[in-house]
Amino acid sequence: MIQLIVNGQSRCFPAGEGGDAQHHDSRGGVLNITQLLEHMGLQGKRIAVERNGEIIPRSKFSQPMLVDGDSLEIVVAVGGG
Repeated sequence: MIQLIVNGQSRCFPAGEGGDAQHHDSRGGVLNITQLLEHMGLQGKRIAVERNGEIIPRSKFSQPMLVDGDSLEIVVAVGGG
């Protein structure tokens, strides 16, 4: 399990499958943003993600980068008028 701070709330998520030693650190497993969004039921939505104060481009969502203790802000775009 990986503990992340998502929009100010501490939450636990299952660690991603696969990966290699270079993507692991002493804090535990890794997870990518795509896996996180699927777990949260947000896949397919227009989303912006900030990790530890840095905006993550959509092109990097599938890279294993989330580790235990990361802080995320996830914003879902809402249309309307």
